[in-house]
Amino acid sequence: MPPVRTDVSSSTPRTRRTVLRAYVALTKPRIIELLLVTTVPAMMLAARGIPSPWLVFATLFGGTLAAASANVLNCVADADIDAIMRRTRSRPLARHQVDTRHALIFGLVLGVLSFAWLWATTNLLAAAMAVGAILFYVLVYTLVLKRRTAQNIVWGGAAGCMPVVIGWAAVTGSVSWPALVMFGVIFFWTPPHFWALAMRYREDYARAGVPMLPVVATAERVARQIVIYSWVMVVWTLLLVPVTGWVYVSFALLAGVWFLTYAHKLHASVRRGENGNPIKLFHLSNSYLTLVFVALAVDSALSLPVVGLP
Repeated sequence: MPPVRTDVSSSTPRTRRTVLRAYVALTKPRIIELLLVTTVPAMMLAARGIPSPWLVFATLFGGTLAAASANVLNCVADADIDAIMRRTRSRPLARHQVDTRHALIFGLVLGVLSFAWLWATTNLLAAAMAVGAILFYVLVYTLVLKRRTAQNIVWGGAAGCMPVVIGWAAVTGSVSWPALVMFGVIFFWTPPHFWALAMRYREDYARAGVPMLPVVATAERVARQIVIYSWVMVVWTLLLVPVTGWVYVSFALLAGVWFLTYAHKLHASVRRGENGNPIKLFHLSNSYLTLVFVALAVDSALSLPVVGLP
């Protein structure tokens, strides 16, 4: 972790509104939104319908606190490289809009609150897994993997897969195989999603000394890996067929073909020596994951109970 800075830039007028916006920005709201999109469908599949509105709210609120905690602590640990990269140099700590020590305390408090809230409103298993996800993201991914291996996002991305498991646990009090399948969908989705972004900002990561795969491998190899992980991801979505209906299966197949088409186009373009516009695949990956999990939610709301589903 970089040395703690206590200096705050005086070049920007600090009002309550600007300070509040800076603290909110530390939590990376856009990333949290995507995590929450996957949590609700997981809860609906676990309940085979619509769970208690209170339980959904409690789980989403606790999950938001946990994700915000992990993101803030990530910003604290990565403040030095965020200041170097063009994509991230406008973040609050990189611009000295927030005192680093205060940001650290903010992130830790959010983590404690997430555990207390989830334990009080859902169950201890969901609360413990939320804390485990925070620790894994910060200690394993951010502080160990990110700056040392090109496989950083493959294994580090496991933290982002936890919301579906936490949502399942909040409903059932346990973890069953459908929750692990949903975990796998996001796990295999993460590399194509992030490597496409890293291809676009390769120079940024190289300048910061972060060995993302596009920095240490050829563009063709990265595109090939994206295709491989995309195929595994799409096939993995079909493992939920035994506990879903035609709505989910249809959209999983259609969305999968859609995503694979663009992944192969990127690979073909790169092989021809062209840029391939990887950022398009990055944005498409967000739409893909949202579509698959929304289809799962609709399917769960419409389907009859499945005998034997935990």
